[in-house]
Amino acid sequence: MAGIVGYGAHLPRHRIKVEEIAKVWGADAPSYKRGLMLSEKSVPPPDMDTITLSVEATRRALARAPHVDPADIGAIYIGSESHPYAVKPSGVTVAEAIGATPDIHCADFEFACKAGSEAMYVALSHVKAGEMKYALGIAGDTSQGAPSDALEFSASAGAAAFIMGTEKLVAECLFTHSYMTDVPDFWRREHEFYPQHGGRFTGEEAYFNTTKGASNAILKKSGMKPADFKYAVFHQPNGKFPQRVSRELGFTQEQIDPGWLAPRLGNTYSGASPVGLTATLDVSQPGDLILMCSYGSGAGADAFIWKVTERIDEVRDLAVRTHKLLDENVTYIDYGTYVKFRRKIRKNA
Repeated sequence: MAGIVGYGAHLPRHRIKVEEIAKVWGADAPSYKRGLMLSEKSVPPPDMDTITLSVEATRRALARAPHVDPADIGAIYIGSESHPYAVKPSGVTVAEAIGATPDIHCADFEFACKAGSEAMYVALSHVKAGEMKYALGIAGDTSQGAPSDALEFSASAGAAAFIMGTEKLVAECLFTHSYMTDVPDFWRREHEFYPQHGGRFTGEEAYFNTTKGASNAILKKSGMKPADFKYAVFHQPNGKFPQRVSRELGFTQEQIDPGWLAPRLGNTYSGASPVGLTATLDVSQPGDLILMCSYGSGAGADAFIWKVTERIDEVRDLAVRTHKLLDENVTYIDYGTYVKFRRKIRKNA
């Protein structure tokens, strides 16, 4: 048995509403609300980045795993497409912040929005193979969207951390499956600050085909069907896509509701499905089955089937729940503050 020993999330308290962005660019805010099912998104302040988000999420994961000594964590993997440094690892800073020892393996992962599930998968694989007692997989981003681009209405920030182990599990991983093809729907070249995307091509040909490919494959592998699951979590670049893909796969709105955060949180990129998983674990009961499927442009998806254990009742409230992070102490900002926070005004070289 291997799976999640402790989990936690962290979200910025600053938010900006869709209307605030739309009025600057003359866009039709109601169309974004209807078409993408977005009302607002999180905004990281200037002193928040993938590392600080990861540290806070990890501290909450450790709080839910009080028996875990950080010195026993053998690896820290962080998946993100917004690592603060082009050449310097994020993981070593997180390791020092939580009190891990130098006898540790750290690596930063990239694969668009599924970099976080990659980190989770490798951390899980290490403990499952007996290479180490615990491994930490983190998913986090302070995502980018160019001014006036459709991405600006959704690109947000958040992180989730998962301590993987083989004892005192919160959720056992029953099955995994990955599905990948060379689909260039979204990209950012070296030295470019903002990503580019293929517009409508990012939907049918990329997100939906890939997400359904991984989800159908893991259902076949496990011999399970959507009705067997209490909950499901899918990557959420907006509010509409996870609704549609869940429906086409045979899942209900009730199954995705706990982890369906995009309408108020936006697209946290690498953090999207992992943060949704933390919110789902917060309300799960022992024995519940959860399907999680990430998505990353380029394109690929990692699918997991988790079985919640009785330990969830002991640990869920040892740290703040994700929906409380989403709902409490929210501060709304205007577009000028948003531009300052996200450093969108730049001097010419």
